[in-house]
Amino acid sequence: MKLYLVMAMRKPSFDDAVIGPHIAFLDALSADDRLHLTGGFSGGSGGAYVLKNIDTLEQAKAIVATDPLAIHGSSELTVHEWSTR
Repeated sequence: MKLYLVMAMRKPSFDDAVIGPHIAFLDALSADDRLHLTGGFSGGSGGAYVLKNIDTLEQAKAIVATDPLAIHGSSELTVHEWSTR
């Protein structure tokens, strides 16, 4: 199974108002069986989530582009195809 690691690092201009919409976004991914796991980093610097059941890196990036964190420019999001063992 291909997995895609999404790193979401908060920008200095981070707005807490985006947290609710971001959680709703993650809940929708989970309901579609596309979210493997998610969590925040201690210290409030950001967090990460892992996408599953996605065919390509390009598709993963397209999904991440719809994350409210990306839309509102609150965080820097990077997507990596992740090989686990």
